[in-house]
Amino acid sequence: MNARLAAWLALSAFVVGVDQLTKYLITQWLSYGQSWSVTWFFDLVLVYNPGAAFSFLADHDGWQRWFFIVLTSTVSIWLIMLMRKHVAEVVLPLGLALILGGAIGNLIDRVVLGAVVNFLYFHAGSRGFPAFNVADSAITVGVVLMLADQFGLSDRFARAEKQA
Repeated sequence: MNARLAAWLALSAFVVGVDQLTKYLITQWLSYGQSWSVTWFFDLVLVYNPGAAFSFLADHDGWQRWFFIVLTSTVSIWLIMLMRKHVAEVVLPLGLALILGGAIGNLIDRVVLGAVVNFLYFHAGSRGFPAFNVADSAITVGVVLMLADQFGLSDRFARAEKQA
């Protein structure tokens, strides 16, 4: 295995580790639905999401668990193949590694619990953003990096490296 690929996969493993550790800790500290106010705009709250982003398909009778397990497994393999193809780059494999780590973190929840543990809740008064977790954050940052790569950020890094 290429050393750079191993480094990107190690980053993915780190994301999985941090995600699973934070989910474990929150399930030890809080009961389902319990909330702990950290600031006026941020709470820790334990909720489970059997669906996807923003509880998409959460209210179905359970088939979505297996659908998301198969989908996430397939996408994870595809992400590793893309990472191998672009291993010498910086921005794209970084984004792919973050997405892979987040996807696997949430996949573990689906396999073990049947739902994803969410606990980060930002709000302004009674209006809030749906609760999410470390894996979701890594996926979001990874997607932003992939988009940045598509809009030429990698080219700018390569030019800056050559000039340095």
